[in-house]
Amino acid sequence: MIYVSEKLLATLIRVSGHCWLALTGLDTDLVSYWSWDWLVKMRLLEFGCVLVVVSALLVSGDAEIYIVTVEGEPIISYTGGISGFEATAVESDEKIDTESELVTSYARHLEKKHDMLLGLLFEEGTYQKLYSYRHLINGFAVHISPEQAETLRRAPGVKSVERDWKVRKHTTHTPQFLGLPTGVWPTGGGFDRAGEDIVIGFVDSGIYPHHPSFATHNAEPYGPVPKYRGKCEADPDTKRSYCNGKIVGAQHFAQAAIAAGAFNPIIDFASPLDGDGHGSHTASIAAGNNGIPVRMHGHEFGRASGMAPRARIAVYKALYRLFGGYVADVVAAIDQAVYDGVDILSLSVGPNSPPAATRTTFLNPFDATLLGAVKAGVFVAQAAGNGGPFPKTMVSYSPWIASVAAAIDDRRYKNHLMLGNGKILAGIGLSPSTHLNETYTLVAANDVLLDSSVMRYSPTDCQRPELLNKNLIKGNILLCGYSFNFVVGTASIKKVSETAKALGAVGFVLCVENVSPGTKFDPVPVGLPGILVTDASYSKELINYYNITTPRDWTGRVKRFEGTGKIGDGLMPILHKSAPQVALFSARGPNIKDFSFQEADLLKPDILAPGSLIWAAWCPNGTDEPNYVGEGFAMISGTSMSAPHIAGIAALIKQKHPHWSPAAIKSALMTTSTTLDRAGNPLLAQQTSESEAMKLVKATPFDYGSGHVDPTAALDPGLIFDAGYKDYLGFLCTTPGIDIHEIRNYTHTPCNTTMGKPSNLNTPSITISHLVRTQVVTRTVTNVAEEETYVITARMEPAVAIEVNPPAMTIKAGASRQFSVTLTVRSVRGTYSFGEVLMKGNRGHKVRIPVLANGYRR
Repeated sequence: MIYVSEKLLATLIRVSGHCWLALTGLDTDLVSYWSWDWLVKMRLLEFGCVLVVVSALLVSGDAEIYIVTVEGEPIISYTGGISGFEATAVESDEKIDTESELVTSYARHLEKKHDMLLGLLFEEGTYQKLYSYRHLINGFAVHISPEQAETLRRAPGVKSVERDWKVRKHTTHTPQFLGLPTGVWPTGGGFDRAGEDIVIGFVDSGIYPHHPSFATHNAEPYGPVPKYRGKCEADPDTKRSYCNGKIVGAQHFAQAAIAAGAFNPIIDFASPLDGDGHGSHTASIAAGNNGIPVRMHGHEFGRASGMAPRARIAVYKALYRLFGGYVADVVAAIDQAVYDGVDILSLSVGPNSPPAATRTTFLNPFDATLLGAVKAGVFVAQAAGNGGPFPKTMVSYSPWIASVAAAIDDRRYKNHLMLGNGKILAGIGLSPSTHLNETYTLVAANDVLLDSSVMRYSPTDCQRPELLNKNLIKGNILLCGYSFNFVVGTASIKKVSETAKALGAVGFVLCVENVSPGTKFDPVPVGLPGILVTDASYSKELINYYNITTPRDWTGRVKRFEGTGKIGDGLMPILHKSAPQVALFSARGPNIKDFSFQEADLLKPDILAPGSLIWAAWCPNGTDEPNYVGEGFAMISGTSMSAPHIAGIAALIKQKHPHWSPAAIKSALMTTSTTLDRAGNPLLAQQTSESEAMKLVKATPFDYGSGHVDPTAALDPGLIFDAGYKDYLGFLCTTPGIDIHEIRNYTHTPCNTTMGKPSNLNTPSITISHLVRTQVVTRTVTNVAEEETYVITARMEPAVAIEVNPPAMTIKAGASRQFSVTLTVRSVRGTYSFGEVLMKGNRGHKVRIPVLANGYRR
């Protein structure tokens, strides 16, 4: 016998009544959404109703955020069938018609179903729905207890329930380095037309709209963009819109962050305002105004420009300064951006860890939403991740996304310290020099403490001037130690400079005594002469020299400071022909198909773009980089910086070829990229070594994908490898280990493909992770230029034989032709063999795709 309280009994009667209303047909909306069988079961199995209510009443305090997908097609793929609602599905690469009453009414219908499901299962007040996803996936985000999540998981009509997981950021001279001013911008009418009327959506940390990179007062007036329907939030204090013509949309998404208790409105800002700096930086890389002076500490470091300086910016803030973000918020931002009508999406964001419930890298709410975005004709550029140089560190997996690795361009900053004994120690420091003909006394911070009790404050970091004796430092060079505090961000080079200046020092030196292999040091602009000695052996030389030239009494107290030195000029960059190189931090392949790290038959990353030491806009309250607090510009590194380079270049391609699909744009970028540096040598990749020094090794497609982007060539690729929504479904359906039910859960489409193997997906690369004996791969190319005859050749490392057929073909303008590539195992060596297929046209086009295969005996 089950005993219940009067309050619980009343609740049971009410919920049971709800079941009965549904059964008798009074709740017709509910009947149309869930199967009649289930409603009958709900009525007959009243004990099931009891369980539902008990779980609702016993919500514990450990509520979490869950992303739920349910039966029924989202707007982008709804083909009809529900009475009163006509089809809203779009063809592949077609935008959603946001003004259609069919779309808005079906969107309301889906949201009503989400609310009904939650209201049926749970007591009011025991859950909080955060978002309804209607456009690209059908589902919602909800804040509930794990017990309620289990109830949802068992409910008919529910396809998946996944606990939300965190995302993080993957944290200018590059237009000239990429050849945009001379090779690309002139073809579109010059920089003042480059990217005209193309809308780039940024899912990031917001924007600082007052920055000159986004200003409109010195530009030709921007007209309306009829295809874009996004909203512009207003500043909650000033009531001024965040939009200005250049910025056409500005919204923020924080419901998941608020529900998780991570959001702090004082520092995170409940508005599109950038509270971090990262979002302003990425937006200006892709679409910032041209020719903006980069000035810091009285020095101009050059002029900044976005890749597509006339493109419009649509801001979808879903990342925050301290905690990153939540997938539920990011998915809501992407869903809204696509509905609003963006052309390009720039995502400098990726998961902190795999989703809790999903086995497959390609199928989760995040990647499924991006698949919907691509179906709607939106090109997506995503940062590859910063987990390099180790293999299988990619956080951007899916074939419908352009995954961007980071390169070092040709600009390097170096500086040096000359000691009184004539030794010259190399280092980095974006600073002016001390007076050329003078040397200055060296004074170490730990020798000029005001009180020995201050040791608990790590005084050698030189972060607190009040701990040090100004009388002993004034007019000298201050020596400081680079501790772990600099690594974690509680100490900064900017603060060292401020400390030295406050104490009257003529300059400062930061010594790195211990360093982990592969540790990366970036130069930091400072107004005072300063240098960071990054090589531990040089730091040891400096310390030895200082100790020899600094006599002490028997207690260890300094008698006299006799060591001297002078700091060189580090403001001028040195241009290297050995660029580009793959940055140490850039994530590496092979790509994985599941979170057991099984390798996928798909190359990732796709392409390489500048991502190291990138100057771009910053916001005064930005805290993402402690060395740039309060500044208007920042020079930072990461695949976060490389992704908006590709987003901006994609905007230029979209401007010239407005009807190209996302796959066509991606193909143009990949097939025209280069695997050679400026000196004509094969690309190199930074790699860690057994010693503390970093080394350079020959790069492979797992480092750079197809190669380094060449924007000029990408505008006129000759041939493209096109693909659409059905092709991506074929890839999913033929990938071993993927549950076909899971595919249907996210795509609402059964597996019915003739693709055969995932390696037959029509991508501009070929990857076979497990090649046994012989495998034939097919590709289809479409001519986007005039009629041309192509000679096709192929080469491969000796362990795998490669053959291509036909060896030549003539393709008319607009026509498509298929060719095959046969790969055969010659010897098993336990590693991938690399090669390429090269198509040379008689009109000058060159089309190259990388080929990778790992041979096995069986």
